[in-house]
Amino acid sequence: MHPNVTEIDHPLMKHKLTILRNAETTTDNFRRVVREIAAMMAYEVTRDLATEMVPITTPVADCEAPVISGKKLCLIAIMRAGNGMIDGMVELLPGARVGHIGLYRDPETLEAVEYYYKVPSDIDERQVIVVDPMLATGNSASAALSRLKEDGVSSIKFVCLLAAPEGLETMAREHPDVPILTASIDSHLNEHGYIVPGLGDAGDRLFGTR
Repeated sequence: MHPNVTEIDHPLMKHKLTILRNAETTTDNFRRVVREIAAMMAYEVTRDLATEMVPITTPVADCEAPVISGKKLCLIAIMRAGNGMIDGMVELLPGARVGHIGLYRDPETLEAVEYYYKVPSDIDERQVIVVDPMLATGNSASAALSRLKEDGVSSIKFVCLLAAPEGLETMAREHPDVPILTASIDSHLNEHGYIVPGLGDAGDRLFGTR
């Protein structure tokens, strides 16, 4: 198991996750709930952001109040399913830059193959939050983190809706320094590399494809 995993234990989060798991949930509702959960996860993953005190004037008096300080944020979506989480996070973090890493899973080897990479030019100076709904084998997430580290990124967190033990083991082996935040650690992967009980293919359910 990864040494630095946080499973969010919140009744509202679990309720919304059940809606996503339900095969009867429509595409529009699936998208909406993914955005809602992503916003909640953005709140949790930024809990330890550094702050500093600045002088301001309220309608009543002068005072000092906290503002976010330190490195600026960048959200990285692992395409294509990661795009579904970005909107919800940007609602809470409107000043964050957004980057994209395109990866697909080879159906035979289950290894990640990169086909797109676009991030801010100053990515090495930013705190990076990588998002992907599913941490299954962990190969795509690991490849994305390795690519970002090649560009000099030293502050990275990974956020997903569901994680499988197999994916957590991959991340523990290859990126033990990266904190992981998830809404649920599920049972296992099936023979096709899907999380069980899971919620199906997040990309297909977000975009109405098969």
